[in-house]
Amino acid sequence: MASLQIRELPEHVYRMLADKAQRERRSLAQQAIVELDKLTEAEGRSRRLRTVAALQAAIKEGRSVVTRLEPADAIREDRDR
Repeated sequence: MASLQIRELPEHVYRMLADKAQRERRSLAQQAIVELDKLTEAEGRSRRLRTVAALQAAIKEGRSVVTRLEPADAIREDRDR
């Protein structure tokens, strides 16, 4: 498993993370992993929502829709999540 070390973490960020870890009964490292995981999920969700909105607009305007992913690649990406 990969490892991450963070130097010069701002005190307010550390305190917020430590407080949340204590409330959730997690170690600081466990809480950091949870927060980073949420961040990546939110980013992926946001990207998907933008893509869907763009596709809906194109369809509504009667434009052809071209995707960059091959169907098999899209399915594989979904399975890997």
